[in-house]
Amino acid sequence: MRAINPWINFNGNAEEAFTFYKSVFGGEFAKIVRFGDLSSDEFPVAENDANKIMYIALPIGKNNVLIANDVPEFMGRVSENENRSKILVSAESREEADKVFNGLSAGGDVEGEIGDSPWGTYGGMFRDKYGIEWIVEFDPAL
Repeated sequence: MRAINPWINFNGNAEEAFTFYKSVFGGEFAKIVRFGDLSSDEFPVAENDANKIMYIALPIGKNNVLIANDVPEFMGRVSENENRSKILVSAESREEADKVFNGLSAGGDVEGEIGDSPWGTYGGMFRDKYGIEWIVEFDPAL
């Protein structure tokens, strides 16, 4: 397994928050993807969501990455008084991603089936039977 990292959901201010985190932790963003960058016929993005962050990553130290996204308006607001974060498991292969996804999601609620994403990764997300939210992903570019 490559790593396990926190993933935070924001209500449209992920970039602002991560600029603040960067001022504290230092470093540079490893990747920033906006929803508008992914807009296509297969993945239409509303104009009001186009500039929102789909994925932002800030490496912290040698082995940790803080990751976040804005939640698009069509999905509703994130409750800031409840759990608004996920745990990201970065797998070393599709097979490992499938094994971890299928194992941890057993008895839980799958929010996004595991499969190929428009941004080039293989992954899925779910809430396990204990209510913990997970994303399992394999990125062949890493």
